[in-house]
Amino acid sequence: MIVTEQKARVTYDNILRLVDDPDIKDPIKFLREREIVHYQRFSDALRMTQDTLNSKNFYAFNPAFDPAHFKG
Repeated sequence: MIVTEQKARVTYDNILRLVDDPDIKDPIKFLREREIVHYQRFSDALRMTQDTLNSKNFYAFNPAFDPAHFKG
């Protein structure tokens, strides 16, 4: 999702470099700003998810999560 937002922003940047008409530029600027906000929000959500997973140690060798791994 984050990569998609970045690609859209680059596309809007490229359009803005080519267009002089304010009736086209203004909506493209709005869409570009929206993509930036989406990117920030997705990044925040990813960071919060990773922090939660790290704090609970879900993906490492957690005996509560994977008891079969620790049988001796």
